[in-house]
Amino acid sequence: MNSDLEAILPHLLPSAIQWAEEKSQEIMRTGAPLSELGLCLARSVGVVNPEKIRISTVSSLPLPDDPELRTVALSAGLLGPGMVGLTLGYGIYICDGHFSNRLISHECRHVYQYETAGSIQDFLPLYLQQIAEFGYERAPYEVDARSHEVDVA
Repeated sequence: MNSDLEAILPHLLPSAIQWAEEKSQEIMRTGAPLSELGLCLARSVGVVNPEKIRISTVSSLPLPDDPELRTVALSAGLLGPGMVGLTLGYGIYICDGHFSNRLISHECRHVYQYETAGSIQDFLPLYLQQIAEFGYERAPYEVDARSHEVDVA
């Protein structure tokens, strides 16, 4: 459990939500739609509206400009050099060289979680609370996404 994250979460949430919504809008403007296989993968993990998903391939995942938010995201393991995918609503960032069916299905499961929550604003507090309480690897949303990874040819 990350009590530091838990303590500052209420203070950071508005900035985190604003950053996530801005980045999601950026992906939606510039990202590519899923391929036919991607649409099938998204449906197979429960996504209701896979045609809305856009993927933006990047050299590295973006970091928040806000120093406090960036520091917390890095220290909690949410962002950083080891991370190769990030889902924000219907927008997905994938790092160059890491595009795979397994990663797409994992990130699409996060899209499903966003759909179920209703919005970035509704999803992010739940997700970040799980990270604070259980850590990134054991957070229920992450465990769920890993359990829905599909590696098809």
